[in-house]
Amino acid sequence: MRKAIWSASVVVLLISGVSAAQAQKPLDIYFIDVEGGQATLAVSPSGESLLVDAGWPGFNGRDADRIAATARQAGVSRIDYLVVTHYHTDHVGGVPELAMRMPIRTFVDHGPTVEHGDAPDKLFRAYEETRAKGRHLQVKPGDTIPIAGLDVQVVAAGGEPIAKPLAGAGAANPLCAAFKPKDADPTENAQSVGTIMTFGRFRMIDLGDLTWNKEHDLVCPNNRLGTVDVYLTTHHGLDQSGAPVIVHALHPRVAVMNNGAKKGGTPAAWQGVRSSPGLEDLWQLHFAVDGGPDHNVAETFIANMDETTSHGIRISASSDGSFTVTNGRNGHSKTYAARAGR
Repeated sequence: MRKAIWSASVVVLLISGVSAAQAQKPLDIYFIDVEGGQATLAVSPSGESLLVDAGWPGFNGRDADRIAATARQAGVSRIDYLVVTHYHTDHVGGVPELAMRMPIRTFVDHGPTVEHGDAPDKLFRAYEETRAKGRHLQVKPGDTIPIAGLDVQVVAAGGEPIAKPLAGAGAANPLCAAFKPKDADPTENAQSVGTIMTFGRFRMIDLGDLTWNKEHDLVCPNNRLGTVDVYLTTHHGLDQSGAPVIVHALHPRVAVMNNGAKKGGTPAAWQGVRSSPGLEDLWQLHFAVDGGPDHNVAETFIANMDETTSHGIRISASSDGSFTVTNGRNGHSKTYAARAGR
């Protein structure tokens, strides 16, 4: 009897140990260099994967190869959820080529395109044909993307913002009074699927290429999003996006700019992020040529100093809210302790 009781206890302890080990696994996020497009891979502690956008087509399959290589590095053999923020070449163009390299289970998007003509119609048809080989999830603001181990909330889609504040958000935003709108944007950029990814106390926002006025609608007159730990710069750091009214309200600790050497990272947008209250560091995928020495961060925080390399940036986040950022070019890492009070 004692032997049976002892064995059962051991089993319980072993199961508890396995559960604890699983609970301690981090959320890994890879910002892949696709030369001024977007490809952001998140791997949940459950092992499920979520990829936001797939970069450009062509270039001998350059971007699809880079994504597939990063997935292998992350121990991922398929993409469980592919979020296509919007239908521009640098975001959706690489989808067909990626699907030739690895399975994509579920395609997430905002629905039909709002742009038409020979080129945009051809681009959208190529995506539709690939999408038909998997499941399709059309999302609207307020929806969640059901990836195990994460809370991924859709905060913008199809040109509309989330209607109700997220948990803990909703405070009045004093920055709204000084906001100056820009011309209305009729393109796919304004339709971007924006998400907030939450893992325990860690939060990251990715708004695709959402433009200036639409960003305003998310945080004015009240900030419906709250604060985040990591802000992926909207629209690659172009100044059609990145309105201070939202960037400063998000109060990020770290920003990651998915710019190219000659795309994004414009001085005005760069300065808007850099001056955000409480920002500890800005990391860049590329040295922005047009920014010069005054509008680029120190080399330590830049993954690619020219256009001949393809290094990425990785974040490994714990559920307690702490996270580590690593530069793939030089191995430089910095750990950020959990933010107090969240």
